[in-house]
Amino acid sequence: MISYKPFYETLFKKGITEYALIYKYGFSSNTIYRIKQNKPITTKTIDSLCFVLNCEVQDIIKHEKEL
Repeated sequence: MISYKPFYETLFKKGITEYALIYKYGFSSNTIYRIKQNKPITTKTIDSLCFVLNCEVQDIIKHEKEL
C-alpha cells in the first residue's frame, strides 16, 4: 500500500500548509483530499509536489507492505 505519511511530515518541515498548496501553488482541493484518503494520485502530481516542496519522491510517498 502506498502511504502519504511522509508528505505531511515534509509539509510540516517546510512550513507549507494545505491551504498554500491549493491557493498559492494551484493544486486542486480534490488532490489534497485524495492524499488524505490514501487514494492514488498521478506521477505528474507527485512530480509537481516534489518541485514545489523542493524534495524527493520518498519525501512524498512510501510503500508499506500489507499483511
